[in-house]
Amino acid sequence: MSIVTNTFALGAEDSKKKKKKMLASLGRSRRWTRLSTRNPKPTWKLLQGRGLSGGAKTIAKERVDAVVIGAGVVGLAVARELSLRGREVLILDAASSFGTVTSSRNSEVIHAGIYYPPNSLKAKFCVRGRELLYRYCAEHGIPHRKIGKLVVATGSSEIPKLDLLMHLGTQNGVSGLRMLEGFEAMRMEPELRCVKALLSPESGIVDTHSFMLSLVGQAENSGHATFSYNTVVLSGRVEEGKMHLFVAESGSFESRCEGVAELELIPNLVVNSAGLGAQALAKRFNGLGHRFVPSSHYARGCYFTLSGAKSPPFDKLVYPIPEEGGLGVHVTVDLNGLVKFGPDVEWIECKDETSSFLNKFDYGVNPQRAERFYPEIRKYYPDLKDGSLEPGYSGIRPKLTGPKQPPADFIIQGEETHGVPGLVNLFGIESPGLTSSLAIAEHIANKFL
Repeated sequence: MSIVTNTFALGAEDSKKKKKKMLASLGRSRRWTRLSTRNPKPTWKLLQGRGLSGGAKTIAKERVDAVVIGAGVVGLAVARELSLRGREVLILDAASSFGTVTSSRNSEVIHAGIYYPPNSLKAKFCVRGRELLYRYCAEHGIPHRKIGKLVVATGSSEIPKLDLLMHLGTQNGVSGLRMLEGFEAMRMEPELRCVKALLSPESGIVDTHSFMLSLVGQAENSGHATFSYNTVVLSGRVEEGKMHLFVAESGSFESRCEGVAELELIPNLVVNSAGLGAQALAKRFNGLGHRFVPSSHYARGCYFTLSGAKSPPFDKLVYPIPEEGGLGVHVTVDLNGLVKFGPDVEWIECKDETSSFLNKFDYGVNPQRAERFYPEIRKYYPDLKDGSLEPGYSGIRPKLTGPKQPPADFIIQGEETHGVPGLVNLFGIESPGLTSSLAIAEHIANKFL
């Protein structure tokens, strides 16, 4: 196994001259191995790192240009955008690969932008992100389909809420929205039952893994990005106007439930895109006031798949009226024709900050939860057969508000808010985070570079 490094913050002209020097420095505390990849530029994975005692011994220090913490879809989009703009980017993730948490446990839907208050970050980034995402998928061959969505009212009491969604979508600049009478919607979807429906033709589905893999490839191929998996950021501190990050190998941190830093990074820019662990990580940044770190709430959502159907019952996405904490148990069809129902909303407690820090959540799907799904789905799909739902998967939403509280907007927090130079915190990036990812990346690059 070879010991290698990457010149994170060095200019192209100096990189070859200084590479050996950096290699010696990094090699004392880190060991890297190549992951198989189709890209010509390798991805490196931290393995078998040995902690250094924090007392008498000193750990290696490296100045770097930009660090993105978290290789979910938003972190990947940010890393790609920064690298394409010529910044040297190091992407750190505690998992063994990219996109293993919320980014791979969602509905894979491209949202139009009808649910969010006008001028909110969710509204702006969803609408802009949708445009960027469809364009990106078309240009890079990412499997996707603009199949449209029907948001349905199954009783007269829900019609005012449907009217509100129509108003919000129009205010947000979503094109093509059309209110349908029940018979019009049921003519489009014969299995559907509703009294009225909102047609959103701009909604669609995407192969999230292919999208993330493409983002990784583009970042790597730019020549300005390096990925380090199995790498946890233990803490940070503000020193002489810069954020210092202390990192270690994930396994050693998990085994001891505490960490001994193996490397100190001194970046010019830090993007905390740690998803479920973003707040727990921010609280470990000495010099960042805790008043700037919002509370964390977690909502687990389970998905069930439809079995025994010769073909999908619907051609379009079908959504009920949104519920507290989510968009309701809806039906989606993925690009392979698999029909999924979900997610529901189950508010859960996190045992401690370390659990959220390392994604120690229970992702199991209890088959008995299907009993709650049947009556909800039959409101708009009455012919759903008993026993046709099979446990699929679950995901957890990083919420900023809890039960009985109004939904919160995304938080993108820079020095102008918290006073820490070069630090950008991303909090509460739940749905429509996937749709918004490219727009969030664009915003960060425009505002903070």
